[in-house]
Amino acid sequence: MKKYYYKDLDAPGLEALCIRPAIDFTAVEPVVAAVLEDVRLNGDLSLKKYTKKFDGIDLNEIVIKSGAAISAELEEAFMVASSNIEKFHKAQRIARIEVETMPGVKCFMESRPIEKVGIYVPGGSAPLPSTLLMLAIPARIAGCKEIVVCSPPPVAESVLFVAKLCGIKKVYQIGGAQAIAAMGYGTESVPKVDKILGPGNQYVTMAKMLLAGKGVAIDMPAGPTEVLVIADDNARANFVAADLLSQAEHGPDSQVVLVCTSVSKCDEVLLELEKQIKGLARKDIAIQALKKSFSLIVEDLDQAITFSNQYAPEHLILNLIEKSLRSVSSIKNAGSVFIGPYSCEAAGDYASGTNHSLPTYGFAKSYSGVCLDSFMKKISFQKISKKGVANLAKTVAAMAEAEGLTAHKNAILIRTK
Repeated sequence: MKKYYYKDLDAPGLEALCIRPAIDFTAVEPVVAAVLEDVRLNGDLSLKKYTKKFDGIDLNEIVIKSGAAISAELEEAFMVASSNIEKFHKAQRIARIEVETMPGVKCFMESRPIEKVGIYVPGGSAPLPSTLLMLAIPARIAGCKEIVVCSPPPVAESVLFVAKLCGIKKVYQIGGAQAIAAMGYGTESVPKVDKILGPGNQYVTMAKMLLAGKGVAIDMPAGPTEVLVIADDNARANFVAADLLSQAEHGPDSQVVLVCTSVSKCDEVLLELEKQIKGLARKDIAIQALKKSFSLIVEDLDQAITFSNQYAPEHLILNLIEKSLRSVSSIKNAGSVFIGPYSCEAAGDYASGTNHSLPTYGFAKSYSGVCLDSFMKKISFQKISKKGVANLAKTVAAMAEAEGLTAHKNAILIRTK
C-alpha cells in the first residue's frame, strides 16, 4: 500500500486520493446494450445463448426449484443471520404520518410496497447467499407481491437454501447482463419487474444503469467494494489488518484505505498485513487490491474524519478508544459505520442485522444503503374540506396567477363560490 501524509497534500492532492480504481464503461456499454436489445427481442432464446457463451453451460431449464441440503452448521448460521436481519428491518417500519397544515387541510403519507422486485445474486468464484438474505428479507417484510431471483448457473446450493428460507419457491439460473435484461424487459420464463437490486460486475452494473434510463428502477450505482479504517494509537494492528484484508479479498478492484493518527501505528498495521495475507485462500486477489490502495497519516482525529467524509466510503470502521467515538456525530458520508475495535465489517456483511448492500465509489454522499424503504414507495394524500378550500383559495389563486396558469386559479376559486 502506498503511504501519504495529510500535511503534504493540497486540496487537489486529497481529492485525487478519493478517486477509486477506474471502471472503464466505454468498452462495456456497447456490449451490454447489444445483450439488452437481444434479450428484449428474443427472450429465453437469447438467455440460453448468452449462458452458453459466457458461462459455458447449455441451459435446458431456466427455472429451478429453491431448496438444497447444506451442513447443519451452515444452516444454523443462516438462521441466526436471518433472524437478526429481520429484526433490524422490521424496526424500520414507519407508521402513517398525518398533519393538519391549516384548518380544514389534512395531509398524510403512507407507504406501499413495490409490487415486483428483482434480486441479482452474483455467482462465480464466490457465490453470495448473504446478499440474497439482505435483499429478500426486507422485500418480504415490505410486502412485495413478487420477488424474482436470478443467479448464474450452476446456482450454489447455499443460494438455493436461502431462497427457500426466505419463502422464494423458484430461482432463475441466469447471470450477467442477460439476467438484468430478463428482469427489466421480461421473457417467456422470467417476469418483468419494477425494480432491480443486487451487486455485480461491470457488465451487471452497466446493464442496471442502462435500464434505469428506460423506466426500470435500480437500487444504486455501484462499483467495487471498499473500506476505510480510522485507527488511533490504541488500535490493535492485527484487528485493523484483518479488516483491511476482508475487503481486499473480494476482488482485484476492491480498495482499502487505512487512516492512522501516527506513523508508528501505520507501519505496525502494514507489517501485520504482510503476515496475515500469506494465509489467505484468495491471497493473489488481495495483493492486487492492496496495490491500488493506500494509507494516510493524519495529525489528529478531526483530519481523519474530514478526509473520510470527503472519500465517502462504503464501509467506515472506527477503531478508536471510547472517548474518541464522540466523533460519530461528525460523520456525514458513509454507507455503513462500524464503531469500536470489536465491530468488524465482516459482522455487517453477514449477520449483525444491518444491510450490506451499500453505495460505493463515493455515492455515499448522495445514496443510502438498502433498507426497508428500498422496497417501498411513499404516497402522499390530502383531504380538504370546504373550510380548507376557503383558507387556501387566496394563496393558491395568487400563485397560479403569477405563473399564468388560470385553469389552476379557476379550479380552486370555483369551489369558493
